[in-house]
Amino acid sequence: MNAPVPAIWTTGSTEVFRTGSWRAALPQHIRAPSPCHAACPVNGDIAEWIGLARARDFRGAWEVLTRHNPFPAIAGRICHHPCEAACNRAGFDESLAICKLERFVGDRALAEGWSFAPPAEERRERVAVVGGGPSGLSAAYRLRQRGYRVTLFESQPELGGLMRYGIPPYRLARSVLDGEIARIVALGVEVRCGEPLASAADFERLRAEFDAVFLATGARRQKRLPQLDYAQPWVMDGAEYLARTSMGEKPALGRRVVVIGGGSAALDVARSARRAGHEVTLVALESAAQMPAQREEVNEALEEGIVLVAGAMLTAVTQGERGLRLELVRVRFEPGEQRGQFKVTPRPDSEFALIADAIVPSIGQDPDLAPLGALAADGSLLKVDARQATSAERVYAGGDLSSMARFVTEAVGMGKRAAAEIDRALRGGDEAAAEAEPLVKLGAIATAYYPKQARAAEQRLDAGERLRSDAEVQLGLELERALAESERCFSCGTCVFCDNCVNYCPDLAVKRAGDGYVVLADYCKGCGLCVKECPTGSMKMVEEAR
Repeated sequence: MNAPVPAIWTTGSTEVFRTGSWRAALPQHIRAPSPCHAACPVNGDIAEWIGLARARDFRGAWEVLTRHNPFPAIAGRICHHPCEAACNRAGFDESLAICKLERFVGDRALAEGWSFAPPAEERRERVAVVGGGPSGLSAAYRLRQRGYRVTLFESQPELGGLMRYGIPPYRLARSVLDGEIARIVALGVEVRCGEPLASAADFERLRAEFDAVFLATGARRQKRLPQLDYAQPWVMDGAEYLARTSMGEKPALGRRVVVIGGGSAALDVARSARRAGHEVTLVALESAAQMPAQREEVNEALEEGIVLVAGAMLTAVTQGERGLRLELVRVRFEPGEQRGQFKVTPRPDSEFALIADAIVPSIGQDPDLAPLGALAADGSLLKVDARQATSAERVYAGGDLSSMARFVTEAVGMGKRAAAEIDRALRGGDEAAAEAEPLVKLGAIATAYYPKQARAAEQRLDAGERLRSDAEVQLGLELERALAESERCFSCGTCVFCDNCVNYCPDLAVKRAGDGYVVLADYCKGCGLCVKECPTGSMKMVEEAR
């Protein structure tokens, strides 16, 4: 006779035991924004494109990069890279060299001759983009991708704006600039160079002729120091100096040049003058630590023999037999709440003097709003809302015309936002705001899966070699070093499909489904092991109320 099967024994499936009712929280598989994504001026999908580069799919990485920014090779050279300051890896060892990786992918695209896909549709609406700098080109790119008939107006002989006439070749090679601009024009953008927006009548004519207008005319009116007589031959504004040297000229300034300013433009002036053979002293109101120029620019300038006099203010200039005598005083610099606002306090008994042959002030510019008189202003800037819309219907603006965020990638982001809003307005649609996941913090990353690894070292030309030519100072990454750097990325919030959540679940309650994972609520006890073992922070616990 057969003995009865014990009640605790089963040869069937454990699926009959629905243990999920034990838990208080349920894990979820998520796609969440990384801190670098949130800090990026163009909201680039950084973890995604670095993951593709890590897999050696460089074409795929470039395509993801250019969803948001048509200038990866340019941005990889000159971006102020706030993404790196936000990188979670900085709290583990060192932040990822995102900018260098972007340059690597961008340079690969130029070398391989990759081009943008033509628009999927052709629309009848016409859009005028006024200004061929980074913001205008960005808007033209995005609008043309959407099929709009885009006409780009530029006052200068060539496109590029600040990137061509303000950033020297030793920071941004002209072949790189030309290559990335040419790809945008090849999409079918009509270009009209040498056509400035000179008057209110010009502006109204554009509004009548086109269905929408994007203004990105930059900031060309130079701010002036009251201590200087700009009519004197020994004074030349920094923007003029950079524009002339970018065209191959060498303005005659004498042997000793004093550049005044602490931003990137002032550093560009000083370093360009050094390459022209001048002895250069840079005078900045800010202390060395407070200067708005990027730290690497300051270090490179010092390596090139530029003398930095930080925390000082010009009070007077007199002419003498030995040249110009600049009277200066040491100051305490206190930044204001907004960019461009500050307070300086002279330090007692700190006066000193410098001798020079020429002075090149580079203290910033304001936009010329005269041709746009009908539009509302915000101080010295054109007033825009969060979507770059001005006070006039179907007129938008971006870049230095409407913002004090004087960085190329900030301007690119403004062009991108304006193009999206122009598209929405012309199509008559309404954009629903998506509810975003919170940023993935370092604590959500299972860092045990990542060995400590040094950041890719900066590689630069020797200082002596730099001064002999306009060759780029910053060098790019070689293939193997780029791949090694890509391995350092935590891929914060972007799943890499490692199956840790499946393999570590003690209840077999996680399984792959499509392009993600699902948690079987009937069997999950809410232990959170899948969350703790996730190397990218792509799992989170959600409290359940019962």
